[in-house]
Amino acid sequence: MAFAYEAFFLLVICIYKPVSSQQNHSTLISLGSSISTNVQPTSWRSPSGTFAFGFYPQGSGFIVGIWLVCKPADIITWTAYRDDPPVPSNATLELTVNGKLLLRTYHANNEAGEEKLIAKIEKSASNARMFDSGNLVLYNEHSDVIWESFNFPTDTILGGQNLYAGGELLSGASTTDFSTRSNGAYTTSLKDHVPESQCEVKTFCGLNSYCTMNDDQPDCRCLPGTVPVHPDQRYNGCERNYTEELCKVAEETSSNGAYTTSLKDHVPESQCEVKTFCGLNSYCTMNDDQPDCRCLPGTVPVHPDQRYNGCERNYTEELCKVAEETSSYNIIDMEKMTCYDIPYFVNYTSSEEDCRKSCLQDCNCAGALYEYGEYCKKVKFPVKYARRYEDDDPYYSSKVFFKVGLKSVGSAMKPPVVHKTSKKTVTLIFVMSVAFITCSSIAVAVSVFSISKSRVVEARMRVGSGNLGLAHELSLRAFSYRELKNATKGFREELGKGSFGTVYKGTLYKGKKVIAVKRLEKLVSEGEREFLTEMRSIGKTHHKNLVRLLGYCTEDSQRLLVYEYMSNGSLADLLFRTERIPNWSHRVKIALDIARGILYLHEECEAPIIHCDIKPQNILMDDFWNAKISDFGLAKLLVPDQTRTFTIVRGTRGYLAPEWHKNTPISVKADVYSYGVMLLEIVFCRRNIETNVSRPEEVLLSNWAYELMVARELDKLDLGEDVDLQNLEKMVMVGMWCIQDEPGIRPSMKSVVLMLEGITDVSVPPHPTSASA
Repeated sequence: MAFAYEAFFLLVICIYKPVSSQQNHSTLISLGSSISTNVQPTSWRSPSGTFAFGFYPQGSGFIVGIWLVCKPADIITWTAYRDDPPVPSNATLELTVNGKLLLRTYHANNEAGEEKLIAKIEKSASNARMFDSGNLVLYNEHSDVIWESFNFPTDTILGGQNLYAGGELLSGASTTDFSTRSNGAYTTSLKDHVPESQCEVKTFCGLNSYCTMNDDQPDCRCLPGTVPVHPDQRYNGCERNYTEELCKVAEETSSNGAYTTSLKDHVPESQCEVKTFCGLNSYCTMNDDQPDCRCLPGTVPVHPDQRYNGCERNYTEELCKVAEETSSYNIIDMEKMTCYDIPYFVNYTSSEEDCRKSCLQDCNCAGALYEYGEYCKKVKFPVKYARRYEDDDPYYSSKVFFKVGLKSVGSAMKPPVVHKTSKKTVTLIFVMSVAFITCSSIAVAVSVFSISKSRVVEARMRVGSGNLGLAHELSLRAFSYRELKNATKGFREELGKGSFGTVYKGTLYKGKKVIAVKRLEKLVSEGEREFLTEMRSIGKTHHKNLVRLLGYCTEDSQRLLVYEYMSNGSLADLLFRTERIPNWSHRVKIALDIARGILYLHEECEAPIIHCDIKPQNILMDDFWNAKISDFGLAKLLVPDQTRTFTIVRGTRGYLAPEWHKNTPISVKADVYSYGVMLLEIVFCRRNIETNVSRPEEVLLSNWAYELMVARELDKLDLGEDVDLQNLEKMVMVGMWCIQDEPGIRPSMKSVVLMLEGITDVSVPPHPTSASA
């Protein structure tokens, strides 16, 4: 069995990769596709190249199977007709136009020989896909799964694959012979227990997730501290929501190497029960039924604005060595605390005071856990699994002593050397000091007078222009009201109306620079709020798909914003008010431009920005027909560690996500929903709601589009001569994922961009609830 252990070891090495790299993308195998043993490629690879399906060399022939592409040697995970002799060097694999996956062999004179079905199916397949999970799947015309290799395991079970009751695994004869002809073959079977629900199958949900029954249906949910690998594929597991770099730091500084988190006995009652929810050197406590991560004594946050990213000690190892001599550290006691870290020292007969002193005198000690009145367990930095209990437990008592540095590194210095000084030297120092103080006093007096005078002048200028001190913060130009009135010729040419005011066309620099001036016309208080929101959100953003803010005016009660001029109007004009619709390639580019702009607002700004009013009227076109997002007056700024917020209903009917009406927190997924509605409008060049249609089912675009997509009738629409049908189907499916009723099911804007760019595949979405409402 040496070869079996060797194969298992290689399999573990090859599969053990970061979760983010094991994405369940798929490679499409269309009808008529074929591969052969003597012409490259001899296999169909998964998108990342992790797995391959096709012909694998064995002896003088080939076997048909799936293997994990790995060094030093590939690992076969599934084989077809494993007990048959290897196929000759002139065989082919083909997904025929009739929807059958066939293995064909030929005689020496190239005459057709034997044909074998790789997948025995009753209905014809429409396409096949090879996934990064190692699963080969066949679909029918309705995108339903009709066969998959995961349902017919041979000798290997992969992540996400289930071995059901009655199923069995049969080992091969050797590392080079995958047949079961050997009398010494080993068998693993599942015979004794049929699970009552799919949640009883340990591998039903992916990594870092747990299974729960919801209305008699299994539902996979992420463990706290993790997010879905793919928001639209809940069974593919979750990944941690802190960076790989932080993890690497943790691994380098931990006492025993890598660490794992698993859910074995029960679903956690609170997020604090998950050991890795908070970062290093911090502990979790419940605050108003919400988990809160706090730093342990003697540590400070690694990132003050990211409470879940852990803490670091406020003294270094060097300071600790100095502290041994100068007593520059202390011990802080914490009740109802425990620590699950593996201790590096345990004293089983220790008093509380002895435990405290032992940690105080040990430079390696980060903290000591005192349990049951006798056990003293010392742990090193970093502390990984600290937790505080909110309720008293009569059967369990613990206390933790944490070491606290009382001095910073700079203060932990050797005592200064004292030298005796002569009287002559002291007199000289005194005279020089008096002279220096006198000169310094004169210089300070002159400086204070100059600064005071300049500040008076500056204050007068600021009162006259009313810049509110924002120019220095945002580096924007402060215009006077007269300048903008002259630039717009008395606000004569109106470009359009927004939520809080009207936009006018103007020119600067003797007509050489065209601008758009937004004049806030609501009540002063409301206009002030709108002004500050626009200034803080737009003034700090710079992206090619966002309308640029050039300046402002805050003179007296006047509130005006100066933008770059967008010469080609809005997307609404382009889609709904022109006789000639933009061609398909231009529409695809517009959709990508907008998605990249929203992605910047959500993930690349200093703080996430929720636009709250994504619609075609707020998408403007520049001189080169590039799409840019405008009107940030409804933007909702979030603090860096906040992902959702409560706010009043904002936006435009028809583009509002369902959560606006449910009194639930609003997140960036509200913008994703609005984008999905608008994406369908871009694809079909019509409004989401149209009453002047020939059939009732066409009134609501999202519902009609879904029916066309499922029926494979998108090609019957007149959307332009240059429409790419495959790209059309992809964009409709992306739009459907975006308008799912549950925010958690909607993809992030980063995923949307990747799907539109063709980097990731798009699966068939479920029917949006709101689309049929």
